Amino acid sequence: MKLSELKGAAGSRLKKVYRKGRGHGSGNGKTAGYGHKGQKARSGAPRPGFEGGQMPLYRRLPKRGFKKPNRLVTVALNVSNFEKFDAGTVVTVKMMIDNGMLKGNFDKVKILGNGDITKNLTIEAYEFSESAKKKIEAAGGTCKICEKAEVSKS
Repeated sequence: MKLSELKGAAGSRLKKVYRKGRGHGSGNGKTAGYGHKGQKARSGAPRPGFEGGQMPLYRRLPKRGFKKPNRLVTVALNVSNFEKFDAGTVVTVKMMIDNGMLKGNFDKVKILGNGDITKNLTIEAYEFSESAKKKIEAAGGTCKICEKAEVSKS
């Protein structure tokens, strides 16, 4: 290795600050990239989105709906998803997350009755639909309702 072959690590060097209007030698002197005359060459040029007095697009488009900032997000799971567990298992929300059944941010887990279940499981969730409750209990399992705090992603 020679002294002339040395290079800095990738990403270690900062880009040179681009200085506008610092003379002809800088390559961006005189008009500093703003061209000659006109509204955009002067200070106080209109803000982005200004359409010359016409009603701007962001005000022409309709505003719809409302999202409550402290709303509770419910995640739904079907009864058929629980076939992967062994019979007699107590299925908690933590186990559902570990098995990849639940992802993302949520506050509540609701079990729905789509599909069939053949194993007797004790399933802990915030809510159960009527059909899900019937199918779980028909298979010999139980439905245990847990509070919102227990459902959290910890």
